[in-house]
Amino acid sequence: MSMLDDKDVQKLVSILATKEDVKEMKQDITDLRELVQGLIVSTDNLVKSISDLGTEYVAISNQLTRHEKWIKQIAEKMGMRLVVE
Repeated sequence: MSMLDDKDVQKLVSILATKEDVKEMKQDITDLRELVQGLIVSTDNLVKSISDLGTEYVAISNQLTRHEKWIKQIAEKMGMRLVVE
């Protein structure tokens, strides 16, 4: 078995992570976690908005159908013919 010499130790030091490297990686992971959490919140808000718009669209569509029916009934009672172009 041979002992490590200074050159070997320097090679190891140059490739191994230092405490500072580990600290920086932990901070990067924390920052990334916060970013992902923010994206999740934003996505949840977007999904809720889309769902609300879908609900509103259904209500408006139903109202439009009802109005069309009423207009046709009024036209019929007045003896008018509606032209669709």
